[in-house]
Amino acid sequence: MNLSGIIAISGKGGLFTVAGQSKSNVIVESVIDGKKFPAFSSNRISALEDISIYTYEGDELLSDIFKLIFEQEKGGKAPSHKDNVDDLKKYLRGIIPEYDEERVFTSDIKKLFQWYNLLHGSNKLELKEKKNEDKVENKEAPQKTEAAAKKASEKSL
Repeated sequence: MNLSGIIAISGKGGLFTVAGQSKSNVIVESVIDGKKFPAFSSNRISALEDISIYTYEGDELLSDIFKLIFEQEKGGKAPSHKDNVDDLKKYLRGIIPEYDEERVFTSDIKKLFQWYNLLHGSNKLELKEKKNEDKVENKEAPQKTEAAAKKASEKSL
């Protein structure tokens, strides 16, 4: 999943994208309703692409977890963050059996499902592979033009 440019702000509900920047703040746009407002350096801002979940073997990036949920749900919504906590833990254990139950708090699990469903509802869940395929296609195009230029130069000789 591509989570670049999506942020969470402590004390503010929901997720945001960075819309602009000034000297003393960052202009953010709500993923939910599109409203823009300034976020200051005193706000605790976290980029979703940098957030991970503790496991016994290390850390699992949030983007990888979202991808697993996306595959599990076949592109659909995940369980609601308001569902029974034990059900959410069981669901997470089914996706990441090695997640560290002592270091991953209930609030973290609820936030994970809430964020996934917010991104799903706003069509912001993008697979990285699609972007990588586009890059591969774009890399092949210059090679074709270089080959065409070489043929053209050979013809002119």
